[in-house]
Amino acid sequence: MAERVNNFPPLPKFLRIKPCFYQNVDEDIPQQHRQIVHRIYKLWMLYSIILCINLVSCIAWWAGGGSAVNFGLGLLWLVLFSPCSYTCWFRPIYKAFRADSSFNFMAFFFVFFLQCVLAFIQTLGINNWGACGWIATVLFFSTNVASAVIMLISAVLFTFVTVLMVVVLIRVHRFYRGGGGSLQRAQDEWSTGVWKSAPVREAGFNAIVETGPSLPQYPASVPSYPENRPW
Repeated sequence: MAERVNNFPPLPKFLRIKPCFYQNVDEDIPQQHRQIVHRIYKLWMLYSIILCINLVSCIAWWAGGGSAVNFGLGLLWLVLFSPCSYTCWFRPIYKAFRADSSFNFMAFFFVFFLQCVLAFIQTLGINNWGACGWIATVLFFSTNVASAVIMLISAVLFTFVTVLMVVVLIRVHRFYRGGGGSLQRAQDEWSTGVWKSAPVREAGFNAIVETGPSLPQYPASVPSYPENRPW
């Protein structure tokens, strides 16, 4: 624990490209919030996997007589949304729970709400949008049943992940409001510059990490969020 070396994404050592982030939920996150952070991380992984499955469905869509535009956009969504979703909404909620950052909570709420809207649009499956949702799948049954069955898998998975995202958004909001969080706190962090100065919020944590191998004692300023309950 003497040195915090970036470890995510895990890349082979022979590559010249190095990991961009340090991630260790068991070390960074207070014990009572680790479960929800682990689950949000798994939600990001699930969404990325569904984008891969959607690409396969778009290939089946194309092979069955659909437009190649859907395959191109499906590939774009996979390449674009997988890293962007990690950076834009998982990292903010990770930092929010790690350092009790209201600004990062607000960033998560804003971006994750847009993510929920996007997932809902993908669930709908508008033609030429690169997502095998319900509309495209149902209409394609009259063209090619085999391709439509493969597309149906993506439609079901998009529906499932959209519901999970809404549940996560509601649950995290309850955590935040239950701990006394508010828009005013986020505005105060913005006006004072605390949001862009990580050492200010994490000085206590980093000092403990540098001075010993024991797990950190989190600052007393971290609010007492409601205890994690079974989902």
